[in-house]
Amino acid sequence: MAARHVRRPMNEPPTVPAHIAIIMDGNGRWAKERGLPRREGHRAGAESVRECVEACKQLGVRYLTLYAFSSENWSRPANEVSALMSLLERFLEQKAEEMMKQDVRLKAIGHLERLPEKTRRRLRSAIERTAGNTSMTLVLALSYGSREEITEAARSMVHEAVEGRLTPGDVTPDLVASHLYTADIPDPDLLVRTSGEMRVSNFLLWQISYAEIVIFKKFWPDFAQADLFEAVDEYRRRHRRFGGL
Repeated sequence: MAARHVRRPMNEPPTVPAHIAIIMDGNGRWAKERGLPRREGHRAGAESVRECVEACKQLGVRYLTLYAFSSENWSRPANEVSALMSLLERFLEQKAEEMMKQDVRLKAIGHLERLPEKTRRRLRSAIERTAGNTSMTLVLALSYGSREEITEAARSMVHEAVEGRLTPGDVTPDLVASHLYTADIPDPDLLVRTSGEMRVSNFLLWQISYAEIVIFKKFWPDFAQADLFEAVDEYRRRHRRFGGL
């Protein structure tokens, strides 16, 4: 069944966003400023992930999606990619028990088959172990690119049309959404980006159509719980019109 992406009524009183998505940018520049290897910036950034998960738990946020590794990131130097995969493996191994204690479910979206086999095993294990948790869902976007995601959705619908299971009149926004990686996840209410960059970098292009955007100049490793609280406060001050008056 197609997942419904329900919009909130216009002028609804401010509330905590159900879904926050974050573009975690600036690890490399954070390390460079300190004369450290880039991998140290990625390692420091992992602590900010923990802070954000804890902040979301406190606020009652139901979904947190983190842009952890884009499809374009494969073009980085092989040693940096290897370090990122090793860091992800350690994160999954060390945080699985913590996610169980906090009742956090783990999901992943993207071209996961491109990840190294060892990384996929760790990821699959953590996802399976936390599948029954219900308080919050942490979504890792890994080897992810939104244009690829939308292209795959279109390709899937074309196949259904060729097989006679779909007509042009059947194609609606809800149908498209049901073919995306995020079919069972509500659209983000709030998009946060660090490092001061003013772009969305091929991240959840369909899903963030009506998301409020908050930009922080600080690099991701410096992002803490207080910053997430600040982003949510800003979200609460916004008047969400969804194209209306």
